[in-house]
Amino acid sequence: MTHQTVGHAPGGGQEGALADCPDSALVPPGDEPRCPVDITLATLGGRWTPLVLREFLRRGQATYSELAAALPALSDKVLSDRLAQLTGAGVIERHRTPGWPPRVRYVLTSQGRALEPVVRSMWEWGTARRDTLG
Repeated sequence: MTHQTVGHAPGGGQEGALADCPDSALVPPGDEPRCPVDITLATLGGRWTPLVLREFLRRGQATYSELAAALPALSDKVLSDRLAQLTGAGVIERHRTPGWPPRVRYVLTSQGRALEPVVRSMWEWGTARRDTLG
């Protein structure tokens, strides 16, 4: 006979505790991730990706030129790659305005907006870490 302790949630009793990923969800690099943590890391993976996303969370939408000005250390290639990555992940959408010259605006999607708590937690953890290190 098994016994369940009253008042304790699965995962050690912490609200929102992290569940275990079954081994079947852990895949080799290059395969499509199935573990929720891997899915999030794949979306935010690559140097500069979280900072590009941060700019969208601040603005909601931006042109390539606005992003390049906000993140001057990024090369054009890296910024283009990160925009393609975030578009492919459904985090932002690319909107082209007809006319000459063509204008492109990138807009944060609802999936992108849902990443705000993740980026905010990264900011808070990084701030505390920076302050601890001096």
